[in-house]
Parts: sequence; structure tokens; C-alpha cells
Amino acid sequence: MIDLSLAAKLFAALFAIMGPLSTVPIFLALTEDLDAAGRRSALLALLATVSIGALVCALAGNWVLALFGIDVAHFRLAGGLLVLLIALSMLNGEEHASHKGTPGEQTQYRAADNPGIYPLGLPLSLGPGTMATIIVYADSARSRAEVAGFYTGLAVYLAFFAAVMLLAPWLGTRLSPTVLSVAKRLMGIVLAAIAMEMIGDALGVIFPGWLH
Repeated sequence: MIDLSLAAKLFAALFAIMGPLSTVPIFLALTEDLDAAGRRSALLALLATVSIGALVCALAGNWVLALFGIDVAHFRLAGGLLVLLIALSMLNGEEHASHKGTPGEQTQYRAADNPGIYPLGLPLSLGPGTMATIIVYADSARSRAEVAGFYTGLAVYLAFFAAVMLLAPWLGTRLSPTVLSVAKRLMGIVLAAIAMEMIGDALGVIFPGWLH
């Protein structure tokens, strides 16, 4: 059995917070001076960075929290607040600095040895909000069906992300600024709802008396 509801929620959360359609023009801009082999190398580095990073968060996220003595409920609350800030930025048509980077960091992007790793992989695609979301959803998967649903949702999203980036040159000629702007705001609404659920679940654990 697979918890398809959890798989769908994880897919929607990652799609909203990572914004692969918004990553396409950035990928094309940062690789425009590369030849075909260089762009292919950057693409493979991006996909490897995102996939490996996501799996590390899923498999070792709780262990890292335990190592630093961080309670999962408090991390869920912090992650929910971070995701909410990102969602509010999206609703305003902006990019949050935790994923887009500060103005100072952005000036260094073109000087990166391999833009697929930095900045496309980290932090543009796999930023703090994405990591927090994966760790929180991984922790919420307790039964076999939920664990299967979590990894199904993660695998399907990573395959979808890879397909979008492989089609980046084609998509780049068809994604107008208006389409990206509308999509960003719609995903902002979805992400805000997901953030509120994370915050509500965390508060329910931290303050159990509120549930009565």
C-alpha cells in the first residue's frame, strides 16, 4: 500500500517551493556562455546535487537534528515559518533570499566553477526551505504506507524536475514573464497553505493543551 495523499502533498510542496519553471531561465542565463558539453555537465551536476541532497535530507535529516539536540516539533515550526516567508515572497512576485541568495551572493554566481552545483543546485533549487520541507515530511511518514508514499512522491518529483531541466532550452522559448509571474503567485498560495499545516502540526505537539 502507498499513501498517495502524502505522495501528492510532498510533490506539490516541492513543486511550489523549488519552482522548477522559474529555475529554467536562470539555468539558461548562467550556462549561455558554455558549449554543449559544458551545459550538459552543469545539468548533470544540478540533477546530482538536488537528488543526493534530497536523499540525504530524507534519510539523515532526523539524525542530524538529534545530533544537535533539536526537537523535531520545534524544527517543524521553524521550517513552517521559513516556508511561509518564502510563500509570502512568492505572492508578492519576489524571490526569498534564502533560495535566490543575497545581492552580494548573486554577483558571484557567474564566477562559479560549475553553476550546476552552485548556485543552481545549492541554494536555488535545494535551499533551506526545501531541505526543511523534506525533513518534516520524512519525519511525518511513520507507517509503511506513509513511508512508501513519501519516497514515491520524492522519486516522482525528482524525475519531473529532471525532465523539466532537460527541456530547459525548449521551455525557455515558451515561458513568458507573465506565465511565470502567474505561476509563482499560484504556487505561493499552495505553499502558504502547506506552511500553515506545518506550523499547526508543530504547535499541536508543542502545546498539546490547545487541541482540547
